[in-house]
Amino acid sequence: MKTIRLGKSGLQVPRLAVGCMRIDKLEKAAAESFIQACLEAGANFFDHADVYADGECEKIFANAIGMKASIRDQFILQSKCGIVKDVSFDFRKDHILRSVDASLKRLQTDYLDVLLLHRPDALVEPEEVAAAFDHLENTGKVRNFGVSNQKPMQIKLLQKFVRQPIAANQLQLSIAYATLISQGLHVNMQDERSFDHDGSVLDFCRLEDITVQPWSPFQFGFFQGVFLDNPKFPKLNAAVDALAAKYQVSNVTIAFAWLLRHPAKMQPVTGTMNIQRIKDCIKAETIELSHEDWYKIYLGAGNILP
Repeated sequence: MKTIRLGKSGLQVPRLAVGCMRIDKLEKAAAESFIQACLEAGANFFDHADVYADGECEKIFANAIGMKASIRDQFILQSKCGIVKDVSFDFRKDHILRSVDASLKRLQTDYLDVLLLHRPDALVEPEEVAAAFDHLENTGKVRNFGVSNQKPMQIKLLQKFVRQPIAANQLQLSIAYATLISQGLHVNMQDERSFDHDGSVLDFCRLEDITVQPWSPFQFGFFQGVFLDNPKFPKLNAAVDALAAKYQVSNVTIAFAWLLRHPAKMQPVTGTMNIQRIKDCIKAETIELSHEDWYKIYLGAGNILP
């Protein structure tokens, strides 16, 4: 696969991150086959979080890949911490350190290539985050750091204290959930799409060399379902299907290519456990949609131009 640099780090990563949130739904043999197929296709960046199935996803992944020191450098591991399920968010130093140690144990590895803070914590004390990051870097447990679902000012607050570059920001983005893009097109307007929900975070990340990692790239709403082949989105699917026929690829490939076409050089995170879908996503890097084709899809999703 083609690679990009993750933020300002020295880490070269594939254009696709394999999300492992649903790997607990697979039997052991299926999980092994899935991971092996990803590696053979060059998709060697795996995204985790300590809350996915209460840590079981990390355990299942480690067992399925046959984790050992001799193969560790063949893939890139990213995990997230900070969510205390159904209770709170917690970015205190001790919680971050305990969470990372627990993830490392479950993943059967000595280090994470990337650690993300999982959503914002209203009670964050950035000095504590900075101390946690310094300890994790100095002990070799984490090599790169980032955030998820954070606005520019939240990131700037961290950057005031944290020495390490913020390499990535994981944000929800898809054709059918494109407010990160649409609000930038409705500047100086008074319609509902002009409301800035996120502080122009997409432009901010480009300015700061922070890699955007779109999550739920095929979902609409907050885990409300997939828009592809969904009768709720007839115009969008007609636009996607027409381009799939034009480029002689699947609709999955076109939907993924739409994200890759954006000049922010994003790294979408897949959520599928279907090997063919992963291959269809990978194929998207071979297609560069034209300006006209990109906007046809954008408008097909119900977006409007001012």
